[in-house]
Amino acid sequence: MGVRNMAAAATVKEAIVKENPTAKVDVMELDLSSMASVKKFASDFNSAGLPLNILINNAGVMACPFMLSQDKIEMQFATNHVGHFLLTNLLLETLKSTAKQSNIEGRIVNVSSEAHRFPYKEGIRFDKINDKAEYSTVYAYGQSKLANVLHANELTGRLKEDGVQITANSLHPGSINTDLLRHHSIINGIVKAVGKYLLKNVEQGAATTCYVALHPQVKGVSGEYFSDSNVGKPSTLAKDTELAKKLWEFSMSLIN
Repeated sequence: MGVRNMAAAATVKEAIVKENPTAKVDVMELDLSSMASVKKFASDFNSAGLPLNILINNAGVMACPFMLSQDKIEMQFATNHVGHFLLTNLLLETLKSTAKQSNIEGRIVNVSSEAHRFPYKEGIRFDKINDKAEYSTVYAYGQSKLANVLHANELTGRLKEDGVQITANSLHPGSINTDLLRHHSIINGIVKAVGKYLLKNVEQGAATTCYVALHPQVKGVSGEYFSDSNVGKPSTLAKDTELAKKLWEFSMSLIN
């Protein structure tokens, strides 16, 4: 597990091992909002010589006030997209070698959201990522989640060109009762109060992610958007191949 909060991770690890004593869980520090942290994590992981069959890009910050990351990139775009883009790039050779050596399909899973349907009107604001004056907490979140889908789609094409046995998909996990709305205390309070009746719990929210990452029915399926453990229909912008290519080039310029 690559995690930002090592104390919380220790609690989760303990719970997993208690439920499944044969589980082997390793925890490594990883802050997706920091490129330095991503690079250190990837370097340490690759140096360990461990296999990598499945990569789940799941970190997220939602609707936070305008702020910049350590790398001077708007925080939602930095955490939800750029960190995952960099991490995937740095671990890709390990994914490829594992798939080749094991002859088992590798899978890359981007946890997006139905919020990808509500970005800024142009989709990705390449020239205004850090524009504080026109910043919208909701549209910026939608932009970052749209980027998750576009990233998986463009990656699918590149993996197919390379002829490697790795798939890339994105998904909407559902509306889940978590602390994602912690930056909006009133809304968060309401969600906490009614969430147990209307929203998915954490286990239900993880179901689609587990399905896309592990289920035999998804073997060979790539470049799709899943919802409720089924192939769903993403937005028109999410299917824009030119936008996906432009985002890839833009993201490469940010991480290099």
